[in-house]
Amino acid sequence: MGSDSEQRLLTVAAAQLGPIESLTTPRADVLARMINLLQDASEKEVRLVVFPELTFTTFFPSYIINSPEEVAKFFEPASPNDAYAIINSPNAKPVIDKATELGIDISFGYAERWTTEPGKFVDYNTAVYYSATQRQCVAKYRKIHLPGRYEPDQRPGVTQQLEKRYFTPGDLGFQAFRVSGLIDGALKSEDAKMLASPERTHGKGDPILGMLICNDRRWAEGWRCYGLQGVELVLEGYNTTAFAPQYDGTEVEQEAEALFHHRLSCQAGSYQNACYSIHAAKAGKEDHGSLIAGSSIVDPNGHIVAESKTKGDELVYATIDLAKCRRGKERVFAFDKHRRVEHYSRILDQVGVEEPSLLDRSQA
Repeated sequence: MGSDSEQRLLTVAAAQLGPIESLTTPRADVLARMINLLQDASEKEVRLVVFPELTFTTFFPSYIINSPEEVAKFFEPASPNDAYAIINSPNAKPVIDKATELGIDISFGYAERWTTEPGKFVDYNTAVYYSATQRQCVAKYRKIHLPGRYEPDQRPGVTQQLEKRYFTPGDLGFQAFRVSGLIDGALKSEDAKMLASPERTHGKGDPILGMLICNDRRWAEGWRCYGLQGVELVLEGYNTTAFAPQYDGTEVEQEAEALFHHRLSCQAGSYQNACYSIHAAKAGKEDHGSLIAGSSIVDPNGHIVAESKTKGDELVYATIDLAKCRRGKERVFAFDKHRRVEHYSRILDQVGVEEPSLLDRSQA
């Protein structure tokens, strides 16, 4: 445990949203709920709030939508000339304005239509980080590990997961970033010139953040990419199916298993990279099916320090100490001392499973 002078305290929150019931739920209704959560966060002196994946709408990738015009309604346009157009969209601006007024940084997910030239676009499942003090977005992440399938499952009554139909895998990689205005007295680049070595700046600057979206949390590769950049806080929003009738198990059994795997992924990722993480769900029953809750804040030892108690709108908050990331980063997960990259080439060279050759009967 460090002394008070060594602490780097920050009050953060996951803003869980209950169900957004249907494809026709008005955006204004969702914005009002988000603003209520921000007001609650302000009263609790929260400095950073994380909202779910595809925050503003129902989880539309679970629906079969054949009309391009109807699909387009769920996407927010952006281009190289206005990469963060979302913050001025009527579908997001009221929340941006409230966050700015309250001085609360926010991260949220949405469907992004990226246009490079007229008539040519790529659709992504995207999250951004908005800094209230800088009054601008300072980072963007596009979901990389898209689950599900492209072609719909034609069996009656199944729960669809069609992200491959509606989105392209993200192209921005896992790029960590620093955020100013969150930690008082953070070391700046000018200050570092007075130090004997770059290592002495570790864990003393503005917080190092990274973003994941939903299924990404299950993939160790993304977490480790952030860990190798010294990440201290990973932000992740999700919409995770609680029950799919085409699979084995009752509703209760499937939901319990989904929550177990969710927690396992978040706790393992935080522990193995010695970082905090914030996980924000869209939860409850929507028209397409049900979603798990389990919004949480996890510490660098893998412990859940706060977790949602409902499947509705709920602010899950805690005051965390980023200085506690140093223990893992300097001991068990001191990468510079313990990693053995000469043995990891298979991770990059191989995509699918390649089993060892079958044994001969003579080897039995």
